[in-house]
Amino acid sequence: MDETLNTTEEKVISTDTPVVSDVVPGVVPAAADKPAFNRGDRGGDRGRGKNNNRRSPRRDGQRSKPEFDQKIVSLRRVTRVTSGGRRFAFSACVVAGNKKGMVGVGQGKASDTPLAIEKAFRDARKNMITVNMTKNMSIPHEVDAKYSASVVKIMPAPGKGILAGSSVRTVIELAGLKEISSKLLSRSKNTVNNAYVAIAALKKLDHTKIRHSK
Repeated sequence: MDETLNTTEEKVISTDTPVVSDVVPGVVPAAADKPAFNRGDRGGDRGRGKNNNRRSPRRDGQRSKPEFDQKIVSLRRVTRVTSGGRRFAFSACVVAGNKKGMVGVGQGKASDTPLAIEKAFRDARKNMITVNMTKNMSIPHEVDAKYSASVVKIMPAPGKGILAGSSVRTVIELAGLKEISSKLLSRSKNTVNNAYVAIAALKKLDHTKIRHSK
């Protein structure tokens, strides 16, 4: 009796169990049959579409340089008191020029800072002037002007570069002038008035053209 049981157990043990995937269709094969996972293949071809070779215009250098350079002279927050309360806005003053003799000053006001700067830049382009310059990018003679409480004197200074301060220097640089000396004869530190007085002085040069664009 014991020998019969041993023989039966041996038969059961030695019998090969069928693979599940061979019996039931559609079952995922065992882990040993799967291809090995490589960490370098993580993500696959994701993101390698047709538009992956596109480059931004900045890298290719296709972006054109603006015609006029600009510098912010003054940027401040202003308040208007109404019956409904206080309303805040931003006021900007911008000097624009092409460094080839054209320069202008403009002001803009808006509820947002970028919009105020954009308005000021458009106003500066409308009020451009073409400065009468010599071959050395200087002015032919000495000029002076007064605007509000600001008084300035601009003089040619051969071989000395630009000797100027405040926003007068900004106007001179964006106009493209060199070898110039300026002196503020007033104690006003209002940068907006100092920029306008520099424009008023440059207008007094002989054959200076005033450009009014739309």
